[in-house]
Amino acid sequence: MKKEEEKIIETVDEHGETVRFKLFDIIDYDGKEYALLLPPEQEPEEAEMVLMRLITEGDEFLFEAIEDDEEFDKISEYIENMDVED
Repeated sequence: MKKEEEKIIETVDEHGETVRFKLFDIIDYDGKEYALLLPPEQEPEEAEMVLMRLITEGDEFLFEAIEDDEEFDKISEYIENMDVED
């Protein structure tokens, strides 16, 4: 059985450094898309996931930090409840 091809993305952190992540999943919530990202060398069970807002501009995908604590808390709770239901 062939392992699903991993999607590696690169983004720039607040210090201007390029950071690589493995795209784990894309979640639709409240009319917006959010990406669950993992460090590329870790498995989902072992890693702390990173949650970012996904912005699509034409053919480009931009990953944006969620600055609003309330928005972050709402989407985090939604994702946690999805895990319980699955």
